[in-house]
Amino acid sequence: MAKITHVSPLAPAGGFPELPPIAGVRFATAEAGVRYQGRTDVALISADAGSTVAGVFTTSSTRAAPVLWCEESLRNSTLVDDKGFAILVNSGNANAFTGAVGADSSRRCAEAVAKALEIPSNHVFLSSTGVIGEPLPDDRIIAKLPLLEADLSDSAIADAARAIMTTDTFPKGAVRKLDLDGKTITLTGIAKGSGMIAPDMATMLVYLFTDAPVATELLQQMVSKANASTFNCITVDSDTSTSDTLLMIATGKADIDRLDSEEDPRALTFGNALHSLMLDLAHQVVKDGEGATKFVEVRISGASSDADAHRIGKAIADSPLVKTAIAGEDPNWGRVVMAVGKSGAAADRDRLSISFGDILVADKGWVSPTYQEQDGADYMKNSDIVINVDIGLGEGSATVWTCDLTKQYIAINADYRS
Repeated sequence: MAKITHVSPLAPAGGFPELPPIAGVRFATAEAGVRYQGRTDVALISADAGSTVAGVFTTSSTRAAPVLWCEESLRNSTLVDDKGFAILVNSGNANAFTGAVGADSSRRCAEAVAKALEIPSNHVFLSSTGVIGEPLPDDRIIAKLPLLEADLSDSAIADAARAIMTTDTFPKGAVRKLDLDGKTITLTGIAKGSGMIAPDMATMLVYLFTDAPVATELLQQMVSKANASTFNCITVDSDTSTSDTLLMIATGKADIDRLDSEEDPRALTFGNALHSLMLDLAHQVVKDGEGATKFVEVRISGASSDADAHRIGKAIADSPLVKTAIAGEDPNWGRVVMAVGKSGAAADRDRLSISFGDILVADKGWVSPTYQEQDGADYMKNSDIVINVDIGLGEGSATVWTCDLTKQYIAINADYRS
C-alpha cells in the first residue's frame, strides 16, 4: 500500500466538518489489521429499530460479495420495524473477485454482527474496500466485534470516516440542516473515494443519515434521484469500482409526521437538502482524486438530449489527453473537440462552441477571433477550472465533475499493493 504523505491541495480548507449526532445512529471503529498496521480499518454503524434504509450500488458485472449481499438484503428480504440495522465496513481488502469464499465471508460477518446486536442478519449491510482478488480475513474483523459493540457512540462519525479510507488523503464529511414543520431536521454523511471513480449508480463508499421519518419507498426514490445528478456525474479515472455502495438510514427520531409521498410538499424541501449533501460529498471525492491538483467542472449545453449531454461531458471528463493538458496548464482546446467527437453523441463541428470559464475559445466550429492563447494559459493556472461546451443542436444539458491527471496518480497506483 502506497503511503500517503500529503493531503490533496483541493481538500476543504477547514478540514473535516463538525457533524452533529443523529439521534438513533452510533459509530465505532477498531484496528483489525485487515491490511494496514497501526490504523483503524473497521467501522461499525448501528441504527435503532424503526429506521428505514435505502441504497444504490455499482452495476459492474464483477460486483464484490458485500455489494451482492446488500442488494439481496434490500431487494428480497423482509425488513421488520421492531429491529435495528447495522453497517459493517472494512478497508484494505475489497472482498471482490473472491467467489464462494467471498460470499461465505460476507455471510459470516453479517451473522456475527446480527448475533452481537440481536438483529436479523438481513438487517446488516456490508462494505469492503481495498485490494481486489484476495480473501478477506474476516476472522480478524469478527474478533473485534465485542470491542466495536462496546464502543458504539453517537459522536464517533469522524472516526468512522477515517477508518474507511484507503488511498484517500483526507476524510470526507458533510452536514445539512433544514426546517420541517417547525422542527430542525439534520442530514449528515461520510464518504471515501480517491481512485477507481467512474460510478454507475454510486461511487465508492458513501453513508448518509437523517433523523427525519421517511417511508422506505420514498427514501429510495429520493436517494436514486439525487444520485443521478451527483455521484453518477463524477469521474476521476473512468474506472468503475467493483465495490461502489451508497447507503442511507433515516431513523425517524425527529418529532414530525412521516414523509410518505413525493406529493408531500415537505418532500421537495428534504430532497433538495439531500441533493446538496450528496453533491458536497461527491465533489470532495473528486477533489481527493489520486494526485489531483485541479477541480474541473464540465458544463454541456445545446445537446440533442440530456443523455447526449451527459455522454459528451463524460467523454471530456474521462479523456486522459484532456486531463493531462489541464494538469500541465495547457489550454489545449483541440482535445476537447476530440472528446466531443469520440463520444458517439450527436454533434456538428460547425455548431460547436467552447469556453474556458468566461473566455470564448472556439465559436461555431472555428477558433474565436477574440481568443488569445495567453488568456487561456493564465486561466489554466487556477485550481478550479470550468469547461463550457455548447453543442448547438438542442436543449439537452448536463454537468460532470472531474480532476486532472498527474504523475502522482501513476505513482500511487503503481505502488498500490506494495
